[in-house]
Amino acid sequence: MAPDQGAARLTPAQRLAWLRLIRTENVGPATFRQLINRFGSAEAALEALPSLIRRSGKSVRIASQSEAEDEIAGLTRYGARLVASSDPDYPPLLRYIPAAPPLLTLAAGPNLDWQRTVGIVGARNASAAGVKMTRLLATDLGERGYTIVSGLARGIDAAAHQATLTTGTVAVLAGGFDRIYPAENIPLAHAILDHGGALLTEMPLGWEPRARDFPRRNRLVSGLSLGVVVVEAAKRSGSLITARLALEQNRDVFAVPGSPLDPRAEGGNALIQQGAKLITSAADIIETLGSADPSRSALFDRDWEPDLAPDAPPPSADDKSRLLAALGPTPIEVDELVRQSGLSAASMQMLLLELDLAGQIEWSSGQLVALRY
Repeated sequence: MAPDQGAARLTPAQRLAWLRLIRTENVGPATFRQLINRFGSAEAALEALPSLIRRSGKSVRIASQSEAEDEIAGLTRYGARLVASSDPDYPPLLRYIPAAPPLLTLAAGPNLDWQRTVGIVGARNASAAGVKMTRLLATDLGERGYTIVSGLARGIDAAAHQATLTTGTVAVLAGGFDRIYPAENIPLAHAILDHGGALLTEMPLGWEPRARDFPRRNRLVSGLSLGVVVVEAAKRSGSLITARLALEQNRDVFAVPGSPLDPRAEGGNALIQQGAKLITSAADIIETLGSADPSRSALFDRDWEPDLAPDAPPPSADDKSRLLAALGPTPIEVDELVRQSGLSAASMQMLLLELDLAGQIEWSSGQLVALRY
């Protein structure tokens, strides 16, 4: 894949500042973006953080320069690197998802096409038939020039990676680059790199994956893909979370039908009932993705944040009370909050930053915000 010639690579100093900012406690992709929009750069945002943290009323730890330098040095020892969303080699489809990670840890070879990608996910306790179907689909897609994306889990994920080692596959990790899960797939991860594929994560070096990190990983699997194929999935499973996220990102969702008698087929069959495309071969997928265009997405992060002067007056305690009264457990658009609360967009931005740093709100789909309970 040719680099994005319109993107500008960060300088080493900028990369360090970006890393410090995203590794700061309670700063996720949405907050990172708001801080950059508010202050103009990661360096300026880091200078402003102590004041914002004091206003939030909470103790928030800011990542230090030495910690960022140590992480970069550690990644180099593992043969990995940090790729920023502004870099030309950042995966292009991922730029289209709400709250795209500002920084990724990536180890990748040349055997990839990041613009023709299909995600394949499914049950960890996959049936023999499910594994065989996965290998057939992945092999055919790989031979037609598609890169296969999955989550390096047992079962369907592993089968998809194994089938496309020689044609190109990307494994998205839920933990740090040095904390591959499950451990039994560490040899598979090494094989992926040896054959020119990629390992990718947004989590810091040394991060042990927790239950909440797997949905975060799943959003990257779908975000990296033009479409997602569900081979086998129970009714309540991570694969269905990936399918839901794919729909939110305006990606295509495909499902392999299965026997109504097999609980592992319930999720895929339910997806088909809800409108996912039933597939029986790679040709069914290629027929749909031939005209796929991720820029059709209506869910891009909108630049609702205004350009604010550095000396914009801070919001008042009354402003904060009005916002808290308008917020609830149900996610709502920021634009709607501005309308309902009567607050200015500038005050809204600053208050949401304070609440986010205090851990009082959470974002969904990069656009919707709710109180955290």
